[in-house]
Amino acid sequence: MALHIDVLTLFPRMLEGFLSESIVGKAVERGLFTVKVHDLRQWATDRHRTADDRPFGGGAGMVLKPEPVFAAFEQVQRPESKRIYLTPDGVPLSPGLAESLSHEQHLVLLSGHYEGIDQRIRDRLIDQEISIGDYVLTNGTLPAAVVIDALSRFIPGVLGEEKSLTHESFTNKLLDFPQYTRPAEFRGMSVPEVLLSGNHAEIEKWRRARQEEKTRQVRPDLLSLTKGQP
Repeated sequence: MALHIDVLTLFPRMLEGFLSESIVGKAVERGLFTVKVHDLRQWATDRHRTADDRPFGGGAGMVLKPEPVFAAFEQVQRPESKRIYLTPDGVPLSPGLAESLSHEQHLVLLSGHYEGIDQRIRDRLIDQEISIGDYVLTNGTLPAAVVIDALSRFIPGVLGEEKSLTHESFTNKLLDFPQYTRPAEFRGMSVPEVLLSGNHAEIEKWRRARQEEKTRQVRPDLLSLTKGQP
């Protein structure tokens, strides 16, 4: 049974282009997984379709109200659902987490809004909170797209070449190696000779060295995680 994802957001049109383009769009078109985007305002009960309000205790910004969110979850969730809230104070998204999510049957992704959501939603409805980085966005719709894109790569058939999963940044706790394509000479810049040699053992050795070099320069914190790995 293909994974199905329901996204709850105040900005559904932000996902229209994303879900219809590139690798994700092709995968959805082929039925490798399915996504349905819902406007949270459809569950608001007043004539203005109000889904957020000022926070108790004062402060700037608006907070998602519990009524429309509870009603939305009660309509879309299933017994097998994993319910996720996208928030800067969640657990960091990683390749391992993305792969784990790709094995679920049903995901409900709740996109936060401005100052966040009513805590009662988090207490009663959410199974896992996920962050895509140590920064704050105006809402969680883009993070929902990032989660969908990240997990889709682990769904069989989505990527054209499965080697893409083993030759990319973070797969082995190292950043990616440099990539080159034709022409071999361009404006005085040459492709490294080893890549033109056809010697696959030497190419792999060169790539590993470049990965370690790039990681040491940009993300030295990752190197401690690779100790003991072949």
